Amino acid sequence: MITTTPEWISRSVSRLRSAAPAADKAADKLADKPGEKIGDKAAKVPAPDKSLLDKTVTDVVAKVAVPRSTHERLQATLRRGQESLSPRALRRLLADLQEVVAPQVSELEGGRRAQAVAQWYAKAEPEERRDMWLLMCEQFAPDATRFKSARQRYEAAAGTAEEGQAEISLRRALVSPRTRLLQRFSVFPEGMRFLLDMRAELLPLLKADKRLLALDAELEHLFSTWFDVAFLELRRLSWDSPASLIEKLIKYEAVHDIRSWADLKNRLDSDRRCYGFFHPRLPNEPLIFVEVALVDRISNSITPLLDESAAAADLNKATTAIFYSISNTQTGLRGVSFGDSLIKHVVETLTAEFPRLRTFATLSPIPGFRSWLGKRAGAMLDRLDDKRRAELGRAVGFEPPQATHLLAAVDKALELDARSPVRQMLLECAAYYLGRELQEGKPVDPVARFHLGNGARVERLNWAGDPSSKGLKQSYGLMVNYLYDIKRIDKHRSLLAQGKVPVSGDIDSLCRD
Repeated sequence: MITTTPEWISRSVSRLRSAAPAADKAADKLADKPGEKIGDKAAKVPAPDKSLLDKTVTDVVAKVAVPRSTHERLQATLRRGQESLSPRALRRLLADLQEVVAPQVSELEGGRRAQAVAQWYAKAEPEERRDMWLLMCEQFAPDATRFKSARQRYEAAAGTAEEGQAEISLRRALVSPRTRLLQRFSVFPEGMRFLLDMRAELLPLLKADKRLLALDAELEHLFSTWFDVAFLELRRLSWDSPASLIEKLIKYEAVHDIRSWADLKNRLDSDRRCYGFFHPRLPNEPLIFVEVALVDRISNSITPLLDESAAAADLNKATTAIFYSISNTQTGLRGVSFGDSLIKHVVETLTAEFPRLRTFATLSPIPGFRSWLGKRAGAMLDRLDDKRRAELGRAVGFEPPQATHLLAAVDKALELDARSPVRQMLLECAAYYLGRELQEGKPVDPVARFHLGNGARVERLNWAGDPSSKGLKQSYGLMVNYLYDIKRIDKHRSLLAQGKVPVSGDIDSLCRD
């Protein structure tokens, strides 16, 4: 790794800087032309004379140089390396953002100015958008000096009559200008949509550029308030709902793809229910929706539930509600959880409509199981006693069986009969994965993490529950039922908080501790 800049690079950088005033002057003239916007291609500086620039040197400098902060770029005269907006354009964008939150500007006028920035953003290149994010992060941060002073005052006031006032001052010092800026963007009609889309675009870049974390955290905090369940409306989606809304179900279905209009109609039939949470600022966009089948027992396979030709079940005999698909629709709301509230609201709604319902359970995929077993097969084999290891070895044709032998055998899971030691081993591995495997105190499987975090328990594994190619790829066709026992939800959450996954007796025995 290069840790110092070679002398020849330093000399070349000096040559580049000597050309900066003339280049910046040309940029200023172009940017001052009427009708041109920040980041317009026409406003970019033409390449200076080749005698002043050595392309090889420029490329090397761009690679070894640490990205400049917006503070440095705003003070500069020339764009460097892979930077998108020129310093002049960056200053103009900063001025536009500052006008949005100017103290003398009303909420309505601030929203109008924010909308103008959003219109620029819609036409901007990805790197130009990233420059705006960096401005939001670095130029609208909390005042560090004010925060330090408020914290010291709060610590000094602890246990005195001044503690309350000191806490208020500390809270105010923590509120960044960025908060006010984002609030102004939420004012204009499409502002909420703009902010959600902006965060969705931002999320994949966080690992590569830690400078963006502050903006992401601010957005997540605001969304957790704006999208609190108290402000959401539970609505049923049916075949009679507007076509534009029904199309959203097809677009956002994340568990079992909707293959056709007939498939969709089956999911909205008389023995089915579909509910979604809606926000008043996004009235035609479900934030999350759940699909429910009303049946007479806990389902063990997704195939009959998705059978378009099957007759509707008799609602008079329905005793069980099966949540077979739950889909979040807004990537920008990652980290904002309202799934448990959705399920609780749906249970209350269903119970009011169908008093005979007694059981509420899911039929869920196990999306992380196959990948996990690929890494942990050897460790799971080590848990077997000599007798069971020998039985498994005879079944796979290798004694003693190794991880590769087990993985090759379970790859043909649907061909295994009920008495196969390989099948039994696969079920035990799945039970251990769901019922014992934790990471930082939480289940490793994302679907398990969702339902167990909402107070459900792991109830039953279902062999060949999803024989589709997707089901085989995720979990060798296995599916799982999570049971929502309304009277024990708090107990199950408490167990999980203690690092113990709530499981049924059948799952517990399969874990073979």
